[in-house]
Amino acid sequence: MSYEIKVEDVEYIRHGGTGYLATLYRPQGAGPFPMIVELHGGAWCRSDRHGDKVIHEALAKTGVVVAALDWRQPMAGPGYPASFQDIHYGIRWLKSRAADFRSRADLVGSMGNSSGGHQAMLLAMRPFDARYSALPLAGAPGIDATVKCVIMTSPVIDPLGRYRYAKDLKAKGQPYPPLVDEVLPCHDAYWKTEEAMDEGAPASALERGEKMQLPPVLYLQGTEDAAHPRPHLDRFVAAYRKAGGVVDLELFDGEGQGFIMRKVGSPSSDRALDMIVEFVHKQIR
Repeated sequence: MSYEIKVEDVEYIRHGGTGYLATLYRPQGAGPFPMIVELHGGAWCRSDRHGDKVIHEALAKTGVVVAALDWRQPMAGPGYPASFQDIHYGIRWLKSRAADFRSRADLVGSMGNSSGGHQAMLLAMRPFDARYSALPLAGAPGIDATVKCVIMTSPVIDPLGRYRYAKDLKAKGQPYPPLVDEVLPCHDAYWKTEEAMDEGAPASALERGEKMQLPPVLYLQGTEDAAHPRPHLDRFVAAYRKAGGVVDLELFDGEGQGFIMRKVGSPSSDRALDMIVEFVHKQIR
């Protein structure tokens, strides 16, 4: 079944004179519909909530409310963990208003691309972290930020590993990939220190024995993705599964970074979108 969708922007949080928006993709029907909170990529510092529109529309047309968030970014605000505080608040805000969107508070999952995938995953694992839940939601103190599932497309799953990978490439001198100069300033601006990057690495937290939530995960990545090194993926998947979590991992042969959005209509992009849709409807019902 394909739904007509309504798209609208709503301000979900304000810091000083700046409001931050969620773009809501709302299926037009009775519901209750699953809801996915979607987080864009951009190395924690760039891009906006429109970056993954292809995924938003594909999901919404199958009967999923999608809320794509903007949040504070360090080029115009504070670094870690500010974005986690905004996203944590956003999930609770959406849950508190779920009935208005023809969803329910117990039908919410999260998803992210690149650095957004990292944020979705770490926040899902640490929904009760006092640093992330620091912004109170007026009128709804009992609502938490737990999610039913997480979808990651080419996540920066190991911030410290990716930082050192990019620094090593730069140290070898030109020619090196453009991603080096694109991501290193963002890592520095957002995380400030290598210690913070490691503290915010999901696999590191699991290996330290941190007690975490382990929602089911769908992990999609191309085998030729030079921006998200394969060893980081393997380390996270092994740690998550060892801790008792379930990861559905799908690798797309020959595909590089961002293939879902950059190669719309290709067999790989279409297959990835189908897998995302199927996973959401399986996990959130």
